[in-house]
Amino acid sequence: MSNPQQLRYSKEHEWLSAADENGVATVGITEFAANSLGDVVYAQLPAVGDTVTAGETCGELESTKSVSDLYSPVTGEVVAANQDVVDDPALVNSAPFEGGWLFKVKVTDEPADLLSADEYTDFAG
Repeated sequence: MSNPQQLRYSKEHEWLSAADENGVATVGITEFAANSLGDVVYAQLPAVGDTVTAGETCGELESTKSVSDLYSPVTGEVVAANQDVVDDPALVNSAPFEGGWLFKVKVTDEPADLLSADEYTDFAG
């Protein structure tokens, strides 16, 4: 399992990119989470304009094995949802760090407990 070094990670298995110059960061689930879920067949993502709160549920992913809540790693306003994942949820499995991203959020608050790639790798085992 390879976790990109430039990302930060939550203990709920979401990843977060660094915010761009407008304060917008991208959120997805990790390869570990995608593999644990199995084949993702449905994605319910937060809508543009929704406010998400760090550590709170903001959607769900359904696989052939189970339904899993999606948690936001930060607080802010959703500025984009990945329609490609809604149309083809398998992107979460095939490209969790690229085309399988889930939503973009204008960050207003970021918790201090996000993990580095190495810390997350140790955490996820």
